[in-house]
Amino acid sequence: MQNVTDRISNPFGMRPPCQHECVPGGTCTVFGYGDANADFHLVGDHPGVHGGHETSIPFTGSEAGETLQPVLNDVGLLGDAYSDEPAIRNLFMSYLHMCCLPGDREPTPAEYGDMERFFDAELRAIAAHILLPVGEKATEHVFWEFTAQAGKYGFDGGTPDMAALHAEEIKGRGFLVVPVRDPREWEDGDAEKLRVRLDAILAGDYQQTVDLGRFMPDDDPYEVR
Repeated sequence: MQNVTDRISNPFGMRPPCQHECVPGGTCTVFGYGDANADFHLVGDHPGVHGGHETSIPFTGSEAGETLQPVLNDVGLLGDAYSDEPAIRNLFMSYLHMCCLPGDREPTPAEYGDMERFFDAELRAIAAHILLPVGEKATEHVFWEFTAQAGKYGFDGGTPDMAALHAEEIKGRGFLVVPVRDPREWEDGDAEKLRVRLDAILAGDYQQTVDLGRFMPDDDPYEVR
């Protein structure tokens, strides 16, 4: 397949309004990073919880990255057990909210809303087959937007059980969703459970047919693998 783009960081030139809230001495924005033609899309929350303030790369410089990267390396999606600038293969990583906020504070609902259009545009451009949302916030967004099962799993005001959802396969609308418990909360067996799940997916025919017609202005289907 011909590359959409060879750029690794911010491949589609997103320009979110982050500059007014730069972290002193650090970066303003942690852009999406990786293979723009990837089959696997790792979705994090925001830099304050999953890292990237100093490196500008998702899941780096943080406990979450140090815990998660070795699993991704073991299954062949990353080229190092850990790196602040990981070699990446068939994987794209991005955040729901890519702006770095002072004091690592949680984005407000309005701030998440402001960034949603940038995240969704990039996710649709990548058009990965497997979505790997990390943590409750990212999983909630992916379930509401890309599956019809948010209510079934407690994302309608209930209490979602991320420990039970961790590394399970959930069929979405054109995607396979594999939720990942926040790595800062992992217990014994969580790393191995995710490793086994990803190995099984990679060994099978995971490339589902995706109807991208839902993103087009007319009613004609546009199916890709």
